[in-house]
Amino acid sequence: MSAYVESPIQRQLERDRLRELIEDAEAAHGPVDQSAVDATRAVLRGETAGSADAA
Repeated sequence: MSAYVESPIQRQLERDRLRELIEDAEAAHGPVDQSAVDATRAVLRGETAGSADAA
């Protein structure tokens, strides 16, 4: 039972820490450009065919 409960708690802690890192980075460098996020997401998903400007 404890492993069943621990896994979602660990995942939430990781998400909370990631949110803190994002907030720190945005405070230092400004907000992330959504088009850059979308382009990177497409590259990671292998959806780069026909999108030369994705990089």
